[in-house]
Amino acid sequence: MRKRSTLLAIKETGRRIFTTREISSVSGKSLSAVTQSLKNLAEEGFIIKICRGVWAQAGQPINPYAAIPYIFQERRAYVSFISALHIHGIIEQIPQVTTIASTAHARTIRTAVGVFQVHRITPSFFAGFEWYKGSGNFLIAEPEKALVDSLYVSAYKKRMFGHFPELHFPASFSFKKAREWVGKIPAANTRAYAERRLKEILASARGNAAR
Repeated sequence: MRKRSTLLAIKETGRRIFTTREISSVSGKSLSAVTQSLKNLAEEGFIIKICRGVWAQAGQPINPYAAIPYIFQERRAYVSFISALHIHGIIEQIPQVTTIASTAHARTIRTAVGVFQVHRITPSFFAGFEWYKGSGNFLIAEPEKALVDSLYVSAYKKRMFGHFPELHFPASFSFKKAREWVGKIPAANTRAYAERRLKEILASARGNAAR
């Protein structure tokens, strides 16, 4: 496959991030031929490999969130936990990794644009998310669900989200809504743990507000 045809196919996607399968479809070439051509282009600095099957045109740094729809193509996933709390302005500290909720197995995915830490959420509790700012290209948990997701995972992995950086709850944050999410946790033991942690967080938030 000629370099020119590969570059043309990349251009025709109209996006900076793309997949091997997309380029194969646009160019009409086999996956193996496209894979080799993309590797050559990466070696020459025209593109970068984000992870297996996912690439991006070289240039300015890539926001990890922009790569989420391409990295998690097989199963739906949404930004939650510490990352979502940071985006919503509840945690000021910038997370070292991008935390993701999925129904797939928990795992850590290392890519050229950052590290993604995937935590498993049971399918019946896989809800409470929306497109970023209503029209973004990745899904993100509502602030209340992001907090409760953290408590949910902490019930199973005590060292994970056992403690938070300083929390700043905006007036729009609803502890009532958070309690409603806790009530939807299927497992009784996990629900009880989350209820206790949420009460502690609420008491701390009230104490800080009274100072």
